Amino acid sequence: MRVLLTVAAILFAAPAFAHTGEDASGFMSGFFHPLFGWDHIAAMIAVGLWGAFLGRPAIYVLPITFPLVMAVGGALGILGVALPHVEAGIAASALVLGICVMLAARPPLWVAALAVGFFAIFHGHAHGTELPEAANPFGYAIGFVMATGLLHLSGILFGALTRSATGRVVVRGAGALIALAGIVFLAEIGG
Repeated sequence: MRVLLTVAAILFAAPAFAHTGEDASGFMSGFFHPLFGWDHIAAMIAVGLWGAFLGRPAIYVLPITFPLVMAVGGALGILGVALPHVEAGIAASALVLGICVMLAARPPLWVAALAVGFFAIFHGHAHGTELPEAANPFGYAIGFVMATGLLHLSGILFGALTRSATGRVVVRGAGALIALAGIVFLAEIGG
């Protein structure tokens, strides 16, 4: 599944960011939208990886917290509530969550959930502001949340490698790559 998603993203992604202003007409548009934005893919996989590193109950709490809070951010975007530095917040999510995976950070669960929720607001807001008035926002939101959940699940499945010493090194290396991608995303925003 991850290989297919990666190949599809490479072949069909135009800009580096998931927030392109494209038609968001319904379920399929919402489902495929996050799969073509490297910034979203990196952050969603990092949430799953970090949850896997932290174990139970974080392996469930973090991937559930993100889409719930993302929906709140989406509602704020739909309502036109301004949120400063949305793209920077999204890019920073890959950087910070990647660092958390790379360092195998083990904060209290509420701190990890707060961090994930903070970044979820930015992801949701960006997509909420993109919905045209003629779109089917409910279908788009359902598709977007489902794709986000699948990306979290991909991170969790990859994070299962943490059961071995070698696997922990591989997962932490993936966190370093995600953090590096976050730096690139931030540089693209600033450049």
